Amino acid sequence: MKPINVGLLGLGTVGGGTLTVLRRNQVEITRRAGREIRVTMAAVRDIEKAKKYAGDGFKITTNPFDVVDNPDIDIVVELIGGIEPAKDMVMMAIENGKHVVTANKALIAKHGNEIFAAAQAKGVMVSFEAAVAGGIPIIKALREGLTANRIEWIAGIINGTSNFILSEMREKGSSFEEVLKEAQRLGYAEADPTFDIEGIDAAHKLTIMSAIGFGVPMQFDKAYTEGISKLTREDIQYAEELGYRIKLLGITRWTPEGIELRVHPTLIPAKRLIANVEGVMNAILVKGDAVGATMYYGAGAGAEPTASSVVADLVDVTRMHTADPGNRVPHLAFQPDALSDDPILPMSEVRTAYYLRLCVLDKTGVLAEITGILAKLGISIDAMVQKEPREGETLVNIIILTHITVEKNVNEAIAKIEGLSSVSGKVTRIRLEELNKN
Repeated sequence: MKPINVGLLGLGTVGGGTLTVLRRNQVEITRRAGREIRVTMAAVRDIEKAKKYAGDGFKITTNPFDVVDNPDIDIVVELIGGIEPAKDMVMMAIENGKHVVTANKALIAKHGNEIFAAAQAKGVMVSFEAAVAGGIPIIKALREGLTANRIEWIAGIINGTSNFILSEMREKGSSFEEVLKEAQRLGYAEADPTFDIEGIDAAHKLTIMSAIGFGVPMQFDKAYTEGISKLTREDIQYAEELGYRIKLLGITRWTPEGIELRVHPTLIPAKRLIANVEGVMNAILVKGDAVGATMYYGAGAGAEPTASSVVADLVDVTRMHTADPGNRVPHLAFQPDALSDDPILPMSEVRTAYYLRLCVLDKTGVLAEITGILAKLGISIDAMVQKEPREGETLVNIIILTHITVEKNVNEAIAKIEGLSSVSGKVTRIRLEELNKN
């Protein structure tokens, strides 16, 4: 049978890994796909560098539109990242009747609705397994493996850089700034780490999973995003003492009022499997009504782990290449005309539990003032710990764990507590999730 011809846009870390995996496992991949998957062309920035890596097995160009306009290319693999010119290339490939495989989470999270509509109109496929959690096949699990279920919630460690930083802060007692420098030295963090440490990268991935899990359009602009740059080793230590660990979690949950879509540092009970995912590894929990809670763990980045997902998409597209478009798996698992208009819940309306740390004067009546404020706003206390003051100091730390309550009430309580003369500085607030079967 005629081979499927693939054109790569980008031959960097992931592109090189894709080429390596395709070549090394060519026999197995062909047996699975039913025909050979052959890279015949690549667009790169540096032709000489690419030739040294790739050899003379295919054509190399510096113009990506040479790939997307080539009538002999069946599948375009977009691995350059970013929004532009990646979006133009993807849209042109679709317009030219080519299938697309991409690892570009920002592009899918922000423009997936437009891209999928264009692909549906042209009868081509857009596959994006590698856009979320590297080598973990979470998109396939959500789109296919769990289709019998009504998804109730998804919670994941989906940014390896942030997880590495939090793991090191906990294990070594180092500050955020110290560990960030180490992460940059090791190549885990970019020179500008904003997307990773402020939760933007995780929000891209969460947006994609939420859309597939609940059958709604991509709505990245409505995701609540809070990073880890303000976390202190003090709070990580206190959380540990209370039986919790702090992770940057992406959480999306269906509620009757709307869908939660939020990324933020989160206390998780240390006994949960996901709380013990360390270093740069990723893990995702998915709760379905029939199957219960399922967990997916593995490498969230890297040349060959990500290439594993890219090649899996190539195999899927190859298998379905000649199938009637109406018989293919929908991009967002649900049929395009059956997507829900469930709203994204504002963060102020989200219900969860909280860790609050206050620095207060060590004197009589302070606790009564604080608990009075919480009580008036309907915030129930689950646990409270008062740390001993250091010798010669008059300020002490109080840690409060609340039961589940609504965020807007906690916001109001924090504002009132910070206004007390007995409270010094700002209240530290970290959300808490049990991540149990409920």
